[in-house]
Amino acid sequence: MFRETVKATRPIVFWPPVVLLTAALAFSLIDFDGFHHMVSAANQWILRRFDWLFSYASFAAVLLMGWVVFSPLGGVRIGGPDAKPILNRWNWFSITLCTTIAIGILFWGSAEPMFHIKAPPPYTHIDAYSEEASEFALSSMFMHWTITPYAIYTVPALAFALAHYNLGRPYSLSGPLSLLLGRAATGRAGAVIDAVGLYALVAGVAASLGAGVMTLAGGLEAIAGIYDTTLLRFFVTLSIVALFVASSISGLQKGIKILSDFNTRFFFALLVFVLAAGPTVDILALGAKSLGEYVVEFIPRSLALGERAGSDWTRDWTVFYFANWLAWAPVTALFLGRISVGYTVREFILFNLAAPALFGALWMTVFGGAAIGVDAAENHALVAALDANGPEAVIYALFDALPASAIIMMLFVGLTFISFVTAMDSNTHSITSICLKNMRPGEKRPRAERWVKIFWGALIGAVAFIMTSTTGIDGVRMLSNLGGLPGLFILIAMGVVIVIIRINWLPEIRAAVQPASAEKPEGQKIAVE
Repeated sequence: MFRETVKATRPIVFWPPVVLLTAALAFSLIDFDGFHHMVSAANQWILRRFDWLFSYASFAAVLLMGWVVFSPLGGVRIGGPDAKPILNRWNWFSITLCTTIAIGILFWGSAEPMFHIKAPPPYTHIDAYSEEASEFALSSMFMHWTITPYAIYTVPALAFALAHYNLGRPYSLSGPLSLLLGRAATGRAGAVIDAVGLYALVAGVAASLGAGVMTLAGGLEAIAGIYDTTLLRFFVTLSIVALFVASSISGLQKGIKILSDFNTRFFFALLVFVLAAGPTVDILALGAKSLGEYVVEFIPRSLALGERAGSDWTRDWTVFYFANWLAWAPVTALFLGRISVGYTVREFILFNLAAPALFGALWMTVFGGAAIGVDAAENHALVAALDANGPEAVIYALFDALPASAIIMMLFVGLTFISFVTAMDSNTHSITSICLKNMRPGEKRPRAERWVKIFWGALIGAVAFIMTSTTGIDGVRMLSNLGGLPGLFILIAMGVVIVIIRINWLPEIRAAVQPASAEKPEGQKIAVE
């Protein structure tokens, strides 16, 4: 089995991320200050040199998706005119949501506004804790968590879906890029592209898992009085890794679909509770005002116009977020494209961009608005929790101010656990798929896939546990963000690929016929699993 696994993997894609991540882990353990200084300096150099390009490319992604919706390309069916969906619309939406930003919204939805109301950027000339600061904070949440990040995900996902399922290109990042770069995107060059994307995603997943472990351990301490020790973090990490690897091995229909369905329903239930139990009228009023500000300021803030240009706040928040989404997007796009078979391009944009962005806006309105309202009413208790214990403490401080806080906290810890398992599950699919040798549509996935999933699950869990138990996760998180720079150029190239497909390949992708052995309709066993 070991030989079969090695034979099935792409060594240029598989080994460099493994070596780099292991070396970074060792460096951080030996000299954390030197490691942190190095990756921090690299991040700052990227953000200062390319902040304008991050902003313009992200804005262009939004415009491109708007153009595609109303173009003839919007009516093309992914996989060909006879392709059947492998997921119904609800499962498609829930999996997309839980794969992308579901983990982040659980904590940043209430924590990020606290940063903005206590320290608005100087260029706004807004006083801290003022009504204007509240509106700015919530409109910033819309900027960072709704339309733009999902456009960043949707562009490479759409390019991959059309190139792979309609034009028969290999299952890899370099597959769609071959439409732009020709032979230059194949062979070793293509493998290098895939390796860079894989590295960024693996580091990001490890950082995300580490943050989740710390938050879950903190929640167990707050609720049950179980001290946050290294042993507790080990068992939390082991539980998450074991469950998401088992779910990933079980297949798309059994694992991710069930978890995502439960997760998304729980999200909506929690939204309704916080809206009803919190300062409802204030939440809705602040949400409406902030939405108006977001719409009015969307172009200036997207392009960092006027005093925003070159400001530390814009670079450290908005551009940093764009870089983070760009680091994750390329490889995650393979998974998002894979589950879209059988739907039209217009539906693809609706369920990968519009619907999740709308949910993100609802979540930020309710949780951000509730946090701002409770903080003002409780003499800035949430800001105090942020300053004392970090962003993961803010959500518990918010729940503590609401009815039935103990029960809600316990349910939230359970939801957090399931959210991490779900997101890790789908991202493990992405990580594993890009490591395996390129497949054409309809080719059966190798048996070695499950062993590759187990390997990556174990490595990601080990990195997350060691980092959280020793040096913290800031270093590996910044390592992931370094992938935002190549992700930026991949996004630009994928956008050009979509334009090329529209101009040169429209008849071919309309007539594409999916192979008979490809993925089967909803309710049947999926051959590729």
